[in-house]
Amino acid sequence: MPERRHAGHRPSRPSLRRRLLTFLLVPVLGVLLLDAVLGYFVALAYSNRVHDSDLSDSALTLSEMIGNDALRGELTAQARFLLEYDPDGRNYYTVFSDRHGRLIGNAELPGAEGGVPTDGPPRLYDTALGRKPLRAAVMRVSSRHEPGDVLTITVAESLRDRHTRAREILFLTLPMQALLIAAVLCLVWFGVSHGLRVLDPLTARLSRREHDLGPIGEEDVPIEILPLTRTIDDLFARMRNMLGLQERFIADAAHQLRTPLAGIQLHVESLDNAADATQRSEALGHVHRLAARAARTSAQLLALTRTQAPDLPDHDGMAVIDLSTVVPEAVSMRVHQALALSVDLGYEGLDGACLVRGDALQIQEIIDNLVDNAFHYAGRGCTVTVSVSRDVDEFVLAVEDDGPGVADAFLTLLGERFFRVPGGDEDGTGLGLAIVESIAERHAAQVAFLHAAAGGLRVEVRFPAMTGKPTETTH
Repeated sequence: MPERRHAGHRPSRPSLRRRLLTFLLVPVLGVLLLDAVLGYFVALAYSNRVHDSDLSDSALTLSEMIGNDALRGELTAQARFLLEYDPDGRNYYTVFSDRHGRLIGNAELPGAEGGVPTDGPPRLYDTALGRKPLRAAVMRVSSRHEPGDVLTITVAESLRDRHTRAREILFLTLPMQALLIAAVLCLVWFGVSHGLRVLDPLTARLSRREHDLGPIGEEDVPIEILPLTRTIDDLFARMRNMLGLQERFIADAAHQLRTPLAGIQLHVESLDNAADATQRSEALGHVHRLAARAARTSAQLLALTRTQAPDLPDHDGMAVIDLSTVVPEAVSMRVHQALALSVDLGYEGLDGACLVRGDALQIQEIIDNLVDNAFHYAGRGCTVTVSVSRDVDEFVLAVEDDGPGVADAFLTLLGERFFRVPGGDEDGTGLGLAIVESIAERHAAQVAFLHAAAGGLRVEVRFPAMTGKPTETTH
């Protein structure tokens, strides 16, 4: 059975505020933990420093006691209490004579590695008594009661009190640090919430739009979201282009189909009122021609709109094609129509490859429209020549005929949509050369309308020649 979902359940949407707070608060909490660890070690270092000072003082104190009283193997009760008192355990001490060995002490403490200078300051070192770690201070002093003898005095203490003092310092400072971190978290929360309000003017401005696809602009856009607004502006531009193409297509279709559709309606009415078979046949012939004209107009309008679509690849994104292969193939597909019209259709090309960047289907569309234009305006029995030549760094695709040609006054108007040379056949749509120019523009090519040597029209499409060795070729 399919899984049922609760009606009120919605997947959580991504939140910019939540994301910012997560990226800020989690590191802040990590810093708090790191600060606590570092604070403990700082407190421990301070505690060690204080206890090391006290330990050195204890060694000096014991040295003074020994200097004032001759040792007979024992210390006074007061001196022993001061040396051995430790609320967490015991303090340890020992006194050795170079001549007599151990004099007094309450433990066998390991000696310090390396030498200890005589009558110098106490030297601190780490040691252990069994498994119990200790911190010790050792010093060597000359005996005041027996010249020539040197006494080694060692005082040690356990480390537990040091760690206890460090924890006490940490617990004293941690609440204050926690309050500071809490204040920082509140400031971060407030800062993120307040900082996001900078988007409110932009949101309000966009909400007031209805059908406006103009650029958003950058006057009140934060720098951080400029890439987003610029991307939206590019999207709006593509949408305006597509809507413009759609509106133009609708307007062109309404304009160009109005006449044939009105003619079809008129001749259908004539067909209904026809008195004999001859009138019906004439009416049907007119309907057939007008329907064919409407179909051709619709097809060319769609072709023109496709060539202007923004999602087609530009010149740099096209494949490498060989005009010496594509053009003859396209011309050969029109031979049967040329024979039917008694047109002498020929091709003249170059030896070797003629490589350009382009789309083979669109190149064929150019050739079809130029050949159709020549067939239509040059008339039956004409000569049409398609050629490919090279002019410096360009390959020239040319179609010329020996028809009546076009007057100089109208050459500059060729290529405009729906323009037809006055006095010509009205069956033309005036879109063929416009399609050629639109496709040529996508191929970074130039279109020129010239007089042919035989007196007709010559149309040239100049493609930039490929430089370097191509990586792929499309035939």
